[in-house]
Amino acid sequence: MSKKVRVRIAPSPTGDPHVGTAYIALFNWVFAKKNGGDFIIRIEDTDRTRFNEKSEREILEYLKWLGLDWSEGPDLGGKYGPYKQSERAHIYREYVDKLLSEGKAYRCFCSEDRLRKLREFQNSRKLPPGYDRKCRSLTEEEVESKIAQGMEFTVRLRVPLEGKSVVNDLLRGKIEFDNAKIDDQVLMKSDGMPTYHLANVVDDKLMGITHVVRAEEWIPSTPKHVLLYRAFGWEEPVWVHMPILRNADKSKISKRKNAVSLKHYHDKGYLKEALLNFLALMGWHPKSDEEIFSLDEMIKEFSFDNMHLGGPVFDVKKLNWINREYIKGKSNRELLDLCGIEYSEFKEKIVGEVKESVYTLEELKEKVDFFNADPYENIIRSDNREKMLSIIKDSSTVIDYFRSNLPAVENLDEAKSFIELMKSDLGLSPGKILPAIRVVTIGSLSGVEAAKMLSVFPKDEIVRRVESVLKRVYE
Repeated sequence: MSKKVRVRIAPSPTGDPHVGTAYIALFNWVFAKKNGGDFIIRIEDTDRTRFNEKSEREILEYLKWLGLDWSEGPDLGGKYGPYKQSERAHIYREYVDKLLSEGKAYRCFCSEDRLRKLREFQNSRKLPPGYDRKCRSLTEEEVESKIAQGMEFTVRLRVPLEGKSVVNDLLRGKIEFDNAKIDDQVLMKSDGMPTYHLANVVDDKLMGITHVVRAEEWIPSTPKHVLLYRAFGWEEPVWVHMPILRNADKSKISKRKNAVSLKHYHDKGYLKEALLNFLALMGWHPKSDEEIFSLDEMIKEFSFDNMHLGGPVFDVKKLNWINREYIKGKSNRELLDLCGIEYSEFKEKIVGEVKESVYTLEELKEKVDFFNADPYENIIRSDNREKMLSIIKDSSTVIDYFRSNLPAVENLDEAKSFIELMKSDLGLSPGKILPAIRVVTIGSLSGVEAAKMLSVFPKDEIVRRVESVLKRVYE
């Protein structure tokens, strides 16, 4: 490439940090790393009515959690700053004035009420929506008169009325738009703030962005951006429109059908490596059939040639499977740290026994906490409370045999042999023995295999638990 690759994401801080932001950020970041380029974050906060300072802070926080580091941004600065659009209003006014002076833009004095009535008229007659260009033909004298009267105005782009605008998309090829069907878009709002379209194009140009990698939902806006580049006489970036994340019914992913907040996936205990691996598979696939791969492996193999545009489905079951694979690959000690659980040899053993059966760190922590909790408290909190209390009272022979002979058990093989011996000596079926063992040891009717449970718990701890349960049941 003749230019150093420079890519960006430009999230709007209006709500929780979105998983879609992470998805687009990932591909920008990987493309930059692959080509020795720069990855930049720019905050698009010109919509001051919806701006949320907490949202801005959390967008950066959760992208950092994912490890998608950037070289320039609102927190780091850089030679192309500021990196918040609300701090660049003077820059946009300069470029709007340039377009006005060259006759490539015009002032529009139409009120919100008139525009609303225009939309209603168009809807009632099933006409294409859009501005009717009422102010496009105002003379200079008429414009000056309205300004002198103190009338508010916006600034619109003077879109060509004939011909076509062509978007050359790296993934989709040539996309043509009839200029006659493109609205005279607003560039500057009446409060002096730029619209997304103007700020986006000016910032990308001034910040040296070489490739605009964003979601396909922006394709309808891209001819407007192409026209702006041409109006300024600037070279366009390379356009890359990624497939958007979708629900199972192919609708755009939304919080009504799927959790979309990065905070949700962080708090539920999804590993960042797993979430990134999953998001990568939403738009791309390595040449091999492997579905588990690291960021370094993705960078090494990445190419936009391997993209698939078929509308990726955000399948939480698939994410759960990937997350479990990453959990299984981590050491027990590391998982304790990730769960924020204080280390003990007993807890480390529990992790080793249950980590292959959980999908998230939240589930893992719950299981460790459950096994570590007082069994009687688990019984009392359970929906099966009455059934477990009945098992204890009906299984005195099993429980007496269990606590009297358990100290001889030292490992898993011995635990299995011990259970077999219990069956033989007592002449009882597993259904009469195993529930009783589980109830007095962990306060549950299910869980890990009974023999494994006995091999994990210190023997004096099992005896203590049994004695404690019996005391509280019969006291």
